[in-house]
Amino acid sequence: MAASSRAQVLDLYRAMLRESKRFSSYNYRTYAVRRIRDAFRENKNVKDPVEIQTLVNKAKRDLEVIRRQVAEQGTAARRKAGNSSRSLGKPCTHWP
Repeated sequence: MAASSRAQVLDLYRAMLRESKRFSSYNYRTYAVRRIRDAFRENKNVKDPVEIQTLVNKAKRDLEVIRRQVAEQGTAARRKAGNSSRSLGKPCTHWP
């Protein structure tokens, strides 16, 4: 593997691990980290540049999926926290 593609793969690996560690759910977090490590270990001996590029492109797409899932999980948690005052029977202060 060329030095530039090796650096690119390592950067991608680190980014995927970093993003997956942002999952608030322990189960999501540990599953994602395990799958990332396993996938990169499984493909560490690939020498074909075309196959390496294919794997890098797939990993980039997977990284974007992880980022969207982490963001959605945070949005859902904030949404749930924002609705908690209504469920506790507190008066609505913005009544017309």
